[in-house]
Order: sequence, then structure tokens, then C-alpha cells
Amino acid sequence: MTQHNTSKDAFWIRICIVVGVVICGVVAFLILGPRPEGMEGALDVSALPTVNASLNGITTVLLIIAVMLVRAGKINLHKNVMISAFGSSTAFLVTYVVYHWFKAGPKQYVGDFREVYLFILFSHILLAMVIVPLALVTLYRGWNDQRAEHRKIARITFPIWLYVSITGVVIYWMLY
Repeated sequence: MTQHNTSKDAFWIRICIVVGVVICGVVAFLILGPRPEGMEGALDVSALPTVNASLNGITTVLLIIAVMLVRAGKINLHKNVMISAFGSSTAFLVTYVVYHWFKAGPKQYVGDFREVYLFILFSHILLAMVIVPLALVTLYRGWNDQRAEHRKIARITFPIWLYVSITGVVIYWMLY
């Protein structure tokens, strides 16, 4: 790789990280920050938790398929499936923000395993924040056919992304 390409890569990697951090900050603000008067309940979002869990489930399946494809040497199919996984995760993020912007109040866990639920919830939230820039960097490396660099970061990104997707479904099951 030439110095120019290394410099260009460093620039785009920084952009991926900054965009990922900004996305996390915006999502946190939209969920936890002040809302304009009358937003809560202004839109019926009662179906969105099921949509969100479904999108997490789809992402989980796509991630597993993508790993099987890359191990089988089907790189182009792997890329297409990973773009689909990124798309389903992005759709999840959009519907998640819409849900939290318009919902009337938080859904409380009422089961017998509160400590387990809280562990899953907090680890899910923390790793969800980490996965955004990680996924962007991993996709950048794969998109630019930087296989060694992509493989190296994908070994970190994949299990975290898979955990976040699976625990998103588990949280839904525990709440609903």
C-alpha cells in the first residue's frame, strides 16, 4: 500500500469513528434528552418493539450466514449479505429512535430475573455503542478489499455485533 493510500485510509477510518461516535451521541440525546411538548404518545409506536426485535433477529441470521459464506470462499455473497446486515441494523436504529421519541413511558421489567435482565441490558447498551464505529470501520476495510485488515477487525466486530443483535431479541422476550 502506498503512503497516499495509508493516509487516505487513516482519514476514512477517523471519519468512520467520528461518525460512529456522533451517531451514538445523537441517539443518546434523542432518547434521553428533552422532547418538545406533546411528543409522547403523538404517534402509535406500539408495534415497533416487535419490529425492532425482528430486525435484530434478521441481523443475527444475516451475520451468521455471512460468516458461513466467507468461510466457504464466497466473498461477493459475503459482501452482499454483510451490506444487508448493516441495512437491517440501520433500520433497527431508525425504528428504535422513533419508538423512544414517541413512546409514552419506559417498559419496566417485571420478571424474576432482574439482575440477569439488567446485566443483559447494560452490556447490550454498552456494546451497541461500541459496535457502531467498529462496524463502520470493518465495512470500510471490506468494501475496499483490504482483506487482512478487514479480517483482523472483523474478528472483534463479529462477536460484538452478534451479541448485540441476539441480546436485543432476548431483551424483547424478557420485556414482552
